[in-house]
Amino acid sequence: MTMRPLFLAIALLAGCVPALAQSEQDAVKAPVLRAHVIVTSEVVRIGDLIDNAGAAAQIAVYRAPDLGTTGSLRTAQVLDTLRAHQVIGVDTHDIREVSVTRSARTLSEKDIQQQIAKVLEQRSGLGNAENLSVTFDRELGDLQLDASNSGDLRASVVRYDPRSGRFDVMFEVANDLSSAPTRLRFTGIVVETVEAAVLTRNVERGDVLKASDVVVERRPKAETGNEAILRSRALGMQARRSLRMGQAIKISDLGKADLITRDQSVTLIYEAPGIYLTGRGKALENGTEGDTVNILNLQSKRTIQAVVVGPGQAAVTAVTPRATITAALARNAADAPSAKTE
Repeated sequence: MTMRPLFLAIALLAGCVPALAQSEQDAVKAPVLRAHVIVTSEVVRIGDLIDNAGAAAQIAVYRAPDLGTTGSLRTAQVLDTLRAHQVIGVDTHDIREVSVTRSARTLSEKDIQQQIAKVLEQRSGLGNAENLSVTFDRELGDLQLDASNSGDLRASVVRYDPRSGRFDVMFEVANDLSSAPTRLRFTGIVVETVEAAVLTRNVERGDVLKASDVVVERRPKAETGNEAILRSRALGMQARRSLRMGQAIKISDLGKADLITRDQSVTLIYEAPGIYLTGRGKALENGTEGDTVNILNLQSKRTIQAVVVGPGQAAVTAVTPRATITAALARNAADAPSAKTE
């Protein structure tokens, strides 16, 4: 009788043993392989490759790819490496290879150029940053930094020579993993640029510019100084001298288009209170609107001065006595259908 309770206790204990073992087994989960791995350091650890790595998680097993690049590992190769470190029973989920990416902070060449332009703007006569063109001494391309370099680019050293345009700039970038910042040094040349009207063909003196003759480009300010002209203002203007294709146009290169050209037949106009007379003449020189030019009066055969007022039209000035002008133009009136008196 006294053995029964002991027997029952033993039986109950025996029944609990499998349950406790099952619970302990559930607590230690099987390691599971990852198909895609992203690392931030120079090495790949077991804990990067598998879930549930346990005490082996911090063991470094591979060198990481270069900053910002991705490599791959065959699953069989990974399993062999894990076994060497006593990690077995890995669930691969039928993964054939593992991709490993080294994360990085990318600084593009354009980003760095903009940062240098901001540092140099308004320095020693330079203009705004958006008008500065930065060229490096060597081809830069995209720059890869360790992902821990998360700070802003802060200029610690800035040197600029206004005579040569050369710069030497040192940036510091704060590092999350250490107290020492990462230093980046860049050297090169900075040039201030302006929007300029540029010729698409050779232009001869006297040519009038059309829309197809001019494009807009950014050019060094030194090419035009303060005489750069907008494309919209250049169109319809006349070249004062011969200009070559690709040349940035200056204000002084252009003038208003001639409304009267040498040897052209023109209409002479005389207008005064109560009088409006027209006559015929021949231009002795070119002239644009507002120019005073010499014109031969075809009736009197005398040279008079007139102000260009429109295409093929010139208004007689008051330099010649009014009576003489009136008489000369009146003689023309008989042959000029448009002549009239009021």
